[in-house]
Amino acid sequence: MNKNHIALIDRLAETHTLPAENYLTLIRNLSDEEDAYLANCALKTKETHYGKQIFIRGLIEISNICKNDCYYCGIRASNRNCERYRLTEEEILSCCEEGYRLGFRTFVMQGGEDRFFTDDVLCDILHHIKAAYPDCAVTLSLGERSDISYRRLKKAGADRYLLRHETANPEHYRLLHPKKMLYLNRLRCLHVLRDVGFQVGCGFMVGSPFQTEEMLAEELRFIEAFKPDMCGIGPFIPHKDTDFRDFGAGSVRMTCRLLSCIRLIHPTVLLPATTALGTLHPQGREMGILHGANVVMPNLSPASVRKKYMLYDNKRSDGDESAQAIASIRARLESIGCTVSVSRGDIAAEEQ
Repeated sequence: MNKNHIALIDRLAETHTLPAENYLTLIRNLSDEEDAYLANCALKTKETHYGKQIFIRGLIEISNICKNDCYYCGIRASNRNCERYRLTEEEILSCCEEGYRLGFRTFVMQGGEDRFFTDDVLCDILHHIKAAYPDCAVTLSLGERSDISYRRLKKAGADRYLLRHETANPEHYRLLHPKKMLYLNRLRCLHVLRDVGFQVGCGFMVGSPFQTEEMLAEELRFIEAFKPDMCGIGPFIPHKDTDFRDFGAGSVRMTCRLLSCIRLIHPTVLLPATTALGTLHPQGREMGILHGANVVMPNLSPASVRKKYMLYDNKRSDGDESAQAIASIRARLESIGCTVSVSRGDIAAEEQ
């Protein structure tokens, strides 16, 4: 192993920061042995704060209707081949009821930017969830909203908000989104969410079109500076009905390497092993966890709509991606030495 590379990994584990050029070295140059060393450091760091436990979240994809037209997304507004749906309040509450019975104590409501879900509608749903399940957390992932909206949602009982920034490079952001979507507004939303009191999550795609290794180093610097409570990253996977249909998928190996780096940058971060990893590799979830991830989000959505929330081609939603397969998920996690936590799974307090 290269002594300089090992020294950089040790330095990151100890100080939680590196200059961008050093992140670039880790992104570009690690051998298989050095990757394994990085993963082991990340795993030890995760276990220092969370032990062997993995937090499970019940994912409810409430709508695939979206006003935006992001160039990479399968549910973009201009995709006429997308079969649209929207869950009713009763259907959402039914998902929560089943999820609670299965042992989930966090529900993640995710969807496109669907104008139907006004503050009044969402706050009513949140009030009902919190009244029925006061010991549960609710995470929202519903895109960019107004400052007032975020405050209302927090007051109504939402605990966490995930808003992936997609890329930390403004020029790259413009290549992935229509002109009316502004990078600075995405960042503004993230800071407002934090000011309002949410546990805040951001995230980015690995291997997205036009992304360079230097941009990935920028991502790590962004995570270091923003220090999110949650960070969702996964490999880019193209969708046949988007502008990027002919681009190749991102690398599972690079995604895992970056998961390890993020764990060392921010030791207590809540870090999912994403569905995209499981889509590209049959052991993708386990690989993510062994590189420092500590969250999995099986799908609680009604079976009738799961195939319609197709952000990218061949997105997994059944089998072990299904919340109903919790026994199988538990067994797979136990096979790599982990246990399923039945708690809300809040971010751990940092050591002083």
